[in-house]
Amino acid sequence: MTGFLVPQKVNGTKPELLQTIRKYERPDRLRALWQLANTFIPYLVLCILMYFSYKAGYSYWIILGLAIVAAGLLVRIFIFFHDCAHQSFFASRKANTVLGYLCGVLTFTPYEEWRRSHGWHHNTFGDLDRRGEGDVWTLTAQEFRTASKSKRFWYRFFRNPFVLLCLGPAYLFLVSYRYPHKGSKRRQNNSVIITNVAIATIIIVASLTIGFKAYALIQFPVIFFAGVIGVWLFYIQHQFEGVYWSRHDQWDPIMASIHGSSYYKLPKVIQWFTGNIGLHHIHHLRSRIPNYNLPRAYNDTKDFLVVEPLTIRKSITCLRLKLWDEKRQKLVGFKSA
Repeated sequence: MTGFLVPQKVNGTKPELLQTIRKYERPDRLRALWQLANTFIPYLVLCILMYFSYKAGYSYWIILGLAIVAAGLLVRIFIFFHDCAHQSFFASRKANTVLGYLCGVLTFTPYEEWRRSHGWHHNTFGDLDRRGEGDVWTLTAQEFRTASKSKRFWYRFFRNPFVLLCLGPAYLFLVSYRYPHKGSKRRQNNSVIITNVAIATIIIVASLTIGFKAYALIQFPVIFFAGVIGVWLFYIQHQFEGVYWSRHDQWDPIMASIHGSSYYKLPKVIQWFTGNIGLHHIHHLRSRIPNYNLPRAYNDTKDFLVVEPLTIRKSITCLRLKLWDEKRQKLVGFKSA
């Protein structure tokens, strides 16, 4: 499996900031367990409330309102899943794997298969010569101009905000994650099978107890809203004004971490639901830092690591960025290209 990149040097010199935040890589069992309690319990309670609201005949809008909150908690569960993939949530590898599989079933994502592709992402983000897996499909302006009509059509289709943020998440979590992908080995293939069997078992049990319709009306909006939020977060982490991209022979992992990953400054409540993943530049500097330690790691580096924060309002404008212009070293829209 592709290993997770841990940047070590810039121009032959070990940077002080990496040593400063390295101490935050140590997992904290009590903080981890508290996160599980304050997330899984409310998530379960909300699912029960949605079911009883449905049985009582309440307006479906009430169920959808509860589903949005539950989706936020499911996004937080996915962050735990993400930490487990980095072996950072717990100190124990076995504990990370068990929790990773459990969170993977709840989020419809096979643990080992996703871990493999995400590991590749950490080794290649910002590298123009190693695009294609674990990232958002991105063409250079020159590649788009010389592409066939069909390829340009599908690229425009994929980059359409509705497709990217609505159809895309539904396809990704309900269809794409249901089968192994190219490059997967037996371990990853087995994780797909195990996850699918577990999901199928839950659906069968739910169908025999509360009924398939009730299950679908509760589960689908939760996984859909969570998928939209998750895909948006992943998109904005590496697709923003001023992002770093480079050819492989000039690619610098530290530069890619600091300038190729956004600092998405979110309100405290949203930051809690998203497991501090907005501090993505810190995460890419040291991927073994668990989510609950990211804020402290950021506070230790913010005085000498100057990164312009990306606000929610500014992030919306990033949807117009479609192609990487190598001459101007920036993301541009289709018209600019």
